[in-house]
Amino acid sequence: MNDSTNREKKVNSDTSLNFIEQFIQEDIRAGKNDGRVHTRFPPEPNGYLHIGHAKAICLDFGSAEKFGGKCNLRFDDTNPIKEETEFVESIKEDIHWLGFDWEDREFYASDYFGQLYDFAIDLISRGLAYVDDQSSEEIAAQKGTPTASGKESPFRNRSMEENLDLFTRMNAGEFDEGSRVLRAKIDMSSTNMHMRDPVIYRIIKRAHHRTGNKWMVYPMYDFAHGQSDYFEGITHSLCTLEFEVHRPLYDWLVDNLKTDDYRPRQIEFNRLNLTYTVMSKRKLQELVEEKLVNGWDDPRMPTISGLRRRGYTMESIRNFIKRIGYTKVEAINDFALLEHAVRDDLNKRAPRVFAVLDPVKLIISNYPDDKVEEMEIINNPEDESMGTRKVPFSRELYIERNDFMEDPPRKFFRLGPDREVRLKGAYIIKCTGYRKDKKTGKVEEIHCEFDPETKSGGPASNRKVKGTLHWVSATHAIEAEVRQYDRLFNHEDPAGQKEHDFKELLNPDSLEVLRGCKIEPTLADVKPLDKFQFQRLGYYCVDKDSVPGKPIFNRTVPLRDTWEKVAKK
Repeated sequence: MNDSTNREKKVNSDTSLNFIEQFIQEDIRAGKNDGRVHTRFPPEPNGYLHIGHAKAICLDFGSAEKFGGKCNLRFDDTNPIKEETEFVESIKEDIHWLGFDWEDREFYASDYFGQLYDFAIDLISRGLAYVDDQSSEEIAAQKGTPTASGKESPFRNRSMEENLDLFTRMNAGEFDEGSRVLRAKIDMSSTNMHMRDPVIYRIIKRAHHRTGNKWMVYPMYDFAHGQSDYFEGITHSLCTLEFEVHRPLYDWLVDNLKTDDYRPRQIEFNRLNLTYTVMSKRKLQELVEEKLVNGWDDPRMPTISGLRRRGYTMESIRNFIKRIGYTKVEAINDFALLEHAVRDDLNKRAPRVFAVLDPVKLIISNYPDDKVEEMEIINNPEDESMGTRKVPFSRELYIERNDFMEDPPRKFFRLGPDREVRLKGAYIIKCTGYRKDKKTGKVEEIHCEFDPETKSGGPASNRKVKGTLHWVSATHAIEAEVRQYDRLFNHEDPAGQKEHDFKELLNPDSLEVLRGCKIEPTLADVKPLDKFQFQRLGYYCVDKDSVPGKPIFNRTVPLRDTWEKVAKK
């Protein structure tokens, strides 16, 4: 049984192939490229990856994995002005975190600068490329419009010898940036604007992060992309839909490079767009550089590093991407779908703990002053294997301020004068009074009495009350900072509002910092990225800024979607 038969057999039982995987399966059946499946993920190292890139990563690596093929990581490092080693390292970290590995297949477009330069020389020698002295504005004007043909450059018919001489001198650094470019000679009357003598090389006099000052001319993305695919033996070049109009140029360049029947196939799919955010790397960079967020990994950012820091899991992101799927139709996905995927995953894996974010003291007047009980609390009812923990209970506790009302309405099932509630995992208590600060009028202390027979296992442990509150022992509580994150923008489509700069639509309530929060002592030794459900409040993740004894938590998502309330403020 040959390899292609094995690959086909591997997915014969899978009836849920997306349209790209169906194309790949057809190619395997047809014996194209000897039944090989070889994909690549080609990020430009000019910023941090976002969740849109995660969709591409899952497709590139996932398709190769599904059909027993290979996937390369190839950095599109053709613009030294914007690229940095920091971005290279962050990209590798993000791909590994998503659960994929390129093994020993880490490549760079700069690996092929010599071959690409030779190919450009070859095109010039065959009369298929020429040096143009016009400015970028002049070239753009002469390209015409989608309904009107372009005009040929006055330099289009230079001799081969002159073009070779000029291109060589461009790379020797004799000319200024922007003074000359190399263009492919294709068809200025083509209905596809990308085929109207596209620029394939430009002068950039900047040191490259890998090649230093060796090169003074750098290939454009369209020139480097397909050729790099060809050099690496890529069989399926998967791109987002904006590259569909680039495909004829991709094919033209490969056809003029290839020496046998092998050729990569470009297939396009829809991008991942989300409500209440922007997915443009340029716009995200603006937010970072103008300090409107706290770096690329700010938990409000849609970057993979930001989502990871906020507490999103690899599994939740991959499940979300699988759910929205791959099509040929652009769409915008509701941010709430992503949050639902996160909640669904964390509900199964995050231990439940007690944290009081806006504490007010509760004193149990009939509980002994010096008594401390260890209450056994279930860590996660969704997973019994997570066991239980001991939480100290004492006479003085903290509860949430909004769990008490002086004059509660009838359907308020929390604490109020003469009302009973259960303290989760402990006793039923009844409010007997409260004390207010004379200056501020705020409630400072709530007084109550407990029923000792209502403890779990006690004679009245099954007595029913309508409200159950979480709590923390005042004596044993640890103080923490909690950062309440919400959606970054207050408009569903901030990038699409032409009458507004997208930065004007930032949500002013996207971050609220709460200090003086009280958490149970079992959280004393938490580590960055540890995840918990704060009971009745939401899911939270330990931030990287935490230090021993001073934990900081980021809200990942509330227990339910509260955005509708935020949007109406």
